[in-house]
This record gives sequence, C-alpha cells and structure tokens, in this order.
Amino acid sequence: MVDRNVNRMNNAMSEVVFGCVVPYIHDSRDRDAVSLVCRRWYELDALTRKHVTIALCYTTTPRQLCSRFKHLDSLKLKGKPRAAMFNLIPEDWGGYVTPWVEEIARSFTCLKVIHFRRMIVKDSDLDVLARSRGLGLEVLKLDKCSGFSTDGLLHITGRCRNLKTLFLEESTITEKDGEWLHELASNNTALETLNFYMTDLAKVRFEDLELIARNCKSLVSVKISDCEILDLVGFFRAATLLEEFGGGSFNDQPELYSSVTFPRRLSLLGLTYMGKNEMPIVFPFAYQLRKLDLLYALLDTEDHCHLIERCPNLEILETRNVIGDRGLEVLARCCKRLKRLRIERGADEQEMEDEEGLVSQRGLIALAHGCPELEYLAVYVSDITNASLECMGEHLKNLNDFRLVLLDREERITDLPLDNGVQALLRGCQLRRFALYLRPGGLTDVGLGYIGRYSQNVRWMLLGYVGGSDEGLLEFSKGCPSLQKLEMRGCCFSERALAIAVLQLSSLRYLWVQGYRSSPGNRDLLAMVRPFWNIELIPSRGVVNDPNEAVLVEHPAHILAYYSLAGQRTDFPDTVIPLDPYSLST
Repeated sequence: MVDRNVNRMNNAMSEVVFGCVVPYIHDSRDRDAVSLVCRRWYELDALTRKHVTIALCYTTTPRQLCSRFKHLDSLKLKGKPRAAMFNLIPEDWGGYVTPWVEEIARSFTCLKVIHFRRMIVKDSDLDVLARSRGLGLEVLKLDKCSGFSTDGLLHITGRCRNLKTLFLEESTITEKDGEWLHELASNNTALETLNFYMTDLAKVRFEDLELIARNCKSLVSVKISDCEILDLVGFFRAATLLEEFGGGSFNDQPELYSSVTFPRRLSLLGLTYMGKNEMPIVFPFAYQLRKLDLLYALLDTEDHCHLIERCPNLEILETRNVIGDRGLEVLARCCKRLKRLRIERGADEQEMEDEEGLVSQRGLIALAHGCPELEYLAVYVSDITNASLECMGEHLKNLNDFRLVLLDREERITDLPLDNGVQALLRGCQLRRFALYLRPGGLTDVGLGYIGRYSQNVRWMLLGYVGGSDEGLLEFSKGCPSLQKLEMRGCCFSERALAIAVLQLSSLRYLWVQGYRSSPGNRDLLAMVRPFWNIELIPSRGVVNDPNEAVLVEHPAHILAYYSLAGQRTDFPDTVIPLDPYSLST
C-alpha cells in the first residue's frame, strides 16, 4: 500500500514538473529529449505535442504517427528529396499524400494546420481533406506540390471557410478556371495570408482580389502570379493592413504607374518584372521595407544600388548575382540590420550584358565588415579567396546558415583550394546548415577533414565537387557529430567509402548522393546495410532540361538512403530500384 501511494505521489510530482517545463519547450529536438526522461513523460509528451514535422514521408506511416501523437494541431510533411527542386529527381519518384490524407480524415480530428512540401496531391485528396476537416482547417500549405488542379482548390475554398492561410507557392497546378478564388472571395472573412506566387495561375480576376481585401479585415500577406499592377489599385486601397505583397506585372507605359499607391503598412515587397522605369513607385516607402525580393525584377547593378541605398531598414534581401560586388558594397554600407541574404544565379545573357553583375570575394568581404547581424547567406560567386571566407568567420558571429556555389563561368579562380578559408569560417561561425559547391580542386582531402572536425553543430550539409579521394571522406566522417542530413554531388568517392562514412556518422538519418564510383552490382553498398535503413538507387538517365532546346543531358546515378520505421516503401516507380541486400549477397 505504501509503495502504491509513493508511486502515485511520484507520478503526480512528475506531471507537475512536466506541466511547468513543457510550456517553455518549443524545439522538437528538445521535446524528444524530454520524452526520454521517463515513461510517464513519454506518455505526457504524446498527449500534449501539438506540432510534428516529418522530413521524409517514408520514414514512418500515418498509422504510426496517429498512435504516437493523437492530438496534433499542426503537421508538416515533406515528400520528394530537396534535389527535386533542381530537376534531379524523376517526376514519378513518389511522395503521395493520399495515405496521409486518409489518416487525417479518419483520426486527426484536432488538426488545424497542414503543410505538404514537394508532394503529389490529387484533386480527390483535397476533396477528402475539405470534407473531413471543413470548418476546422485554418492553414493549408501546398508548397512546391504537383498533381492537382483548380477543381481541387475549389473543394478547399468551398468548404474550408475559416481558412486563415492558403499557400500554393511554386506548385504546379492545372488551371481550369478561376472559380476557386471567387469562392474564397465570396465566403471567407478570416483570411490572413494568400499565396499563389510563382504558379501559372492566370485566370485570376482582380475583382476577386479586391473583394478578398474588403471582406478579410485581417489580411496581411498576399503574393500572386502575373497580374497587371494597374488593375490592383482598388485592391491596394482596400487592403489597409497589408504588410506583404509579391507578384504582379508591368505591361503598360511606365508613367502610368505613378498613380499606384501601396498600403501604408507594407514592409515586405517583391515585384516581378519591375524594371528601371517602374522602380520609382517603391521610393516613397522604401525606408520602411524590411524584406525585398528582386529575384524576378529586371534591374541591373546600377538599379540595385539606387534602390538599396533607400532601404536602410532592410533585414531580408533576395536577388540575383547581377547585384554585383558594387551592389553588395552599397548593401554593406546602408543596411546594417541585414539578417538574411540570398543571391541566386542570374541568366547568362544578363551577366554578359552587365559585366558588373558578378559576385566575388570583394563583395563578400564588404558584407562581412558591414552586416554584422547576418544570419543566413546563400550566394553564387564567380570568384572566391580564402581571405574572404576567413573574413566572414572573423566578423559574422551570428551566421548559422551558409551556402556557397562557385560558378564555372571564370576559367581561372584567384585562390584555390579553399581549405584554410573553410576552416576559418567553420571555426568562427556556429553554423547549423552548410553548403559548399565548388569545382574539382576547390577543396582537398585536408579541407574535407577540416569540415568534419569543425562542424560540431551542423545538422544539414550539401557538398559538391569537394575532396580528392576516399581518404578525405573517411576523415570527414570521423567528425560532424550532429549531422543528420548529408547531400553530395559530383564527388569522387567509392561506394565502399560512402558505406563506411555512413556507419561512422553517428547522427546521420538521411543520405543523398549523385555521382560516385560504383562497384559491380553495387555490392560495396552492402557495408551500409543495417536495421531500419532503406537504400534506393536511381540509375543514370538522360534528361531534357530545357524542352525548347530538346538537348538530352546525362544525369549520373543516385543513392538515397534514410532511416525508416515503416520498412521498405511499396510505391516504387520503374525509375527507382530498392536495394535488396539478400539478392546482392547471394
């Protein structure tokens, strides 16, 4: 009897402590650690967990998720590997939402937020979702998804009338009509965020956008496809609380746009196809901009300089390398609060027209000295030196996500290999995400060893054309204690070295490799086999990257390996071969 009372007291005390601690624990990794304290905390975590992110939809099953977390408010589910965004993964690879939607409809009665990323979604899936969740669904994000049409969207907008967020950015959607948007405009008053940016949805009536602005008093963010800016004057007038706008187009005479007035709270802006002549419409409120997306603007280096110097409060900038070193120097001088900078590769013909439109060590050094609050940097460079990386390691102490791609435009690079610069960068910054895509000779085995030794906190890493031999990879794999996700392209490593490296990387949960030295029948991959570890192969194949040119490009073979509680998946297309260790060993 005494023992039983003591156990009750201990359980009651445990629950009190849990109740005091959990409200302050938001990171999923911390919640995972808490759930391991004792059996009771494991059970309490299962009852109180509100959000789960599944980084690959084949790592568990919908039924397993339901049995572990029955009361989820929010679910984020990712499908195809990240490489699919660069046309490196077969379109039919997999990542279907159907089994997940069926389980959501059957079991997850509390779910309010659903985020599918890089997944195949059918109209019937959206119909089931709309019928089962109906008025309870508040957030739906179909992020870089495909397989559905505007008929499916009509199911959602017709039944889910309490939607606060509808996010469709960069999804491939078959457009039949614009009724889905009209239904949303006519029957929703709760909408806060609407995003169909970078989609091909063209049958959009600006009258519906204006009606949404009038009916939805909490509307703060709208990002759309191509729609003439002059047609949106009424929308901008009605959307008095709007803080973010993206999209639009400029198809009329430049002088007509002087009549366009943006909402006074607008601070996050991305105008597609904006050129030099239209740029002045931004000047009146440029000082209050915190985010500027120029990825699809038609501006040269000089235009970037003129605009950026008017944006002293900028915290996020996305653009292309046409900004050039001179633009980065202006950015470093004028935007001291900058936290995130993304510089994508511009069109080759644009670079040829604007010789200033190149980013090199000069621009990176300016950033390091001028933007000390920088946390995220993703950049395509035409030239690079060890000194520039060392400078960033010395000055950018808040940098936690660094991604650099060295373009192949310049035949000669000033300073390779980058071993010492990479070492200094990793030692100076507490990076959690790291990508380095170079060219042969850009990083030796010694440099690869430095990455392993000084990447104590890095959880995701992409390496391209680094190292010189298997010895470099093996030295690398002795470090990286926190690395969970590793992606590699164009490296010289053998299957055997890859297998050994996987076994040495103690935290690794996911591996994707394109381009490696294969063994006869892939037998050397047998060393990688272990419980709950799925291995899939995608043989080399010819791919047409540009349908207009019909040029066949050879894609090297892939390896995809990942931990899974679900066992081997069953929806393989012909382009994917599951590795069967029993057939290889016989």
